[in-house]
Amino acid sequence: MENRTIVGPVTISTACGKLTGNERARCLEYLGVPFAKAERFRYAVPLESWDGVLDATKFGLACPQNRALHEHLENPTRRFYKREFREGCDFRYGEDCLNLNIYTPKEARGCPVVLFFYGGGFDSGVNSEGPFDGEGLAARGIVAVFANYRVGPLGYLTHAEIQAEYGRDGNFGLDDQLTAIRWVRAHIADFGGDGGNITLLGQSAGAISIQYLCLNHANAGLFCRAGMMSGGGCFPRFALPRRAEDTRGYWLAFMELAGCKSLDELRRAPLDVLFDAVEEIKKRRKDSVYNTMPVIDGVLLPGPVDELIHRPLKLDYLLGYTNTDMYAPVMAFIGNRFAKDNGAYVYSFDLDAPGDKNGAFHSSDLRYVFETLGGSWRPYSARDCEASSQMAGYLANFARTGDPNGPGLPLWLPAEKHRARVLRIAPKETAMGHADYLKLTFHFLTRGDPKAQE
Repeated sequence: MENRTIVGPVTISTACGKLTGNERARCLEYLGVPFAKAERFRYAVPLESWDGVLDATKFGLACPQNRALHEHLENPTRRFYKREFREGCDFRYGEDCLNLNIYTPKEARGCPVVLFFYGGGFDSGVNSEGPFDGEGLAARGIVAVFANYRVGPLGYLTHAEIQAEYGRDGNFGLDDQLTAIRWVRAHIADFGGDGGNITLLGQSAGAISIQYLCLNHANAGLFCRAGMMSGGGCFPRFALPRRAEDTRGYWLAFMELAGCKSLDELRRAPLDVLFDAVEEIKKRRKDSVYNTMPVIDGVLLPGPVDELIHRPLKLDYLLGYTNTDMYAPVMAFIGNRFAKDNGAYVYSFDLDAPGDKNGAFHSSDLRYVFETLGGSWRPYSARDCEASSQMAGYLANFARTGDPNGPGLPLWLPAEKHRARVLRIAPKETAMGHADYLKLTFHFLTRGDPKAQE
């Protein structure tokens, strides 16, 4: 991470107990703060207290995931993202992984809150990856929180015994996110944040998760705003969540590969057995991605997304997509459609990342919005730094009031019912414009997934 020079320790008292974090040049940080406990294939139980003084000076455990056991260094896409966001990071994996990294302004009191959920296709991700540092937002008066949630089989397995035990099935990862929101709402005042002014922000699978949370009216009042980076809107029907019961056959096949005849056996199996089975079933089946994601469970997702999308929570919305995304025209189409229906602010990120030929690839906007360009190997320019400052400024303003505009920033107009206007973040300037579907489609057809340099 960029410039994580520690000035010294800082200890505070909260309703959950005392904890010691780090003072940095422009913020205070509290790392690995637990918000819940969860046993394998059981729903999270919020954590309301801890014993002694919690050490919050280092990152907590990450959810065990396939890439921790099967690196696949021969795969150019995985190698690309490892260098981009994970190289140099020291991850520790374990199932007691539901924790938060909290960054606050010094002397914070009643500050707006941004709560971020990472992407990773619902089967990977960690809240301490390279781009995820909240110092920039904290310096702008925002409390920034990065949450871990369960992914892969630990996050999205379904089974009839789970339904019998809980009256719902699957969606452990989505439930973790909702548990984090509720914990932050209840406890963030102890860190100087305003629990009544929470903006959710997510990218890719994290953005999709937020979209789903915004379609459940039982969540009304838990958060004020939602920002979705490369994941807002309604995907084509084949990519939408299935009913929980329709995915159980896939997971029974997974259990067979793991040599487990019951859910209890699977709960007790070593992690390497689980992830060897993940590796094997992905080789044998082409439908893994559609069975290892959130499901319609009647509780967190109460119905089909393509029906619920017409009645989302009435919130302030902000959406964005990158122009060389692997699904660029789809991201733009579904995002712009949702934006027109809900008066959202939309950005089109059209700054090619310097250093290779992958352009504005999927996830390339993360370092800009968190002002962590300096932590990358890429030779970013003065224009890149200017755009990063603008994006962080827009997000901070949006978190305060629901309007991203402010002094020194180019005017950003929201979408209207019959006008899908977007803020185009381009090589020469940031200004209002329109989605260039011809360019997006060309990139989709000619570039595809980003590739590591050989």
